[in-house]
Amino acid sequence: MPTSQTVPGVAVAPLRDEGAPLTGAELVRANPYRPWPARITSITDLTATEKLFEFRFVDERIREAFRHEPGQFVELSLFGVGEAPISISSSPSKSGFIELCVRRAGTFTERLHQMQCGDIVGIRGPYGRPFPFDDMRGHDILLVAGGLGIAPLRSLINNIHDERSDFGKVTIIYGSKSPAEVMFRSQFEMWRHRKDFDLYLTVDNPDDTWDGEVGLVTKPFEHLEVDPGRTFGAVCGPPVMYRFVVEEMRKKGISYDHIYMSFERHMKCGMGKCGHCQIGHQYCCIDGPVFNYWEAKNIQGSM
Repeated sequence: MPTSQTVPGVAVAPLRDEGAPLTGAELVRANPYRPWPARITSITDLTATEKLFEFRFVDERIREAFRHEPGQFVELSLFGVGEAPISISSSPSKSGFIELCVRRAGTFTERLHQMQCGDIVGIRGPYGRPFPFDDMRGHDILLVAGGLGIAPLRSLINNIHDERSDFGKVTIIYGSKSPAEVMFRSQFEMWRHRKDFDLYLTVDNPDDTWDGEVGLVTKPFEHLEVDPGRTFGAVCGPPVMYRFVVEEMRKKGISYDHIYMSFERHMKCGMGKCGHCQIGHQYCCIDGPVFNYWEAKNIQGSM
């Protein structure tokens, strides 16, 4: 007879009759601790320290069943090296592959940057609370990213791009330290020339080639027009950035519960078991990483 098993806080598929094959979706859920083999199918250099990796699951059933939402992350395994949480950069509207943007910053990421197309890694997930994409439909969207914070927001932006008719005005603000550190340049160029996207790029330290704004990521707010009653905000970047960006959004009249932030915390297990990403009484990996400002403001030690 079929039985079921549960792991506290984790959805686990019921056990099937012996011999009955599991579907791809059931395989993804069956063992949340198991990384599934995935092949690197594309590597794009974004800056001197960031690369965009495309992965495809080796098992076709997993590849077809894997689904995520904007703002979620996966646990990426390099066999014999370790595991790390990485935000998904690709849109849920594109199936069959996932994209992860990774900065070279330590032993794990250094080893990943040395890998080549065709190499095999492990991926488990997706995990975490996403941006409220369906609630955002029919509204104007204001997206603000700083540095590597554009990586998780790219999933949301591309999802909006693919379902553009469901949204009102879309404004993207991206700040970087220097022109050399601006990521996804080709995609920014595409958004720059689209009439249905408003794009503002700013850097702290310009060079002779820079033709965008100069200053902090909050500078474009000086001349930004916002309809606060119909606007959702989404923010991701260095922790110091959040307070100032939220203050600017609040000055524009956007309500607390319409401002969503993706917290950058180092999440180890991804399932609320290790406590590594605990903020006050909540775990970033399962209660977040996406929180609205009202929720974040009331988490001890978050703001």
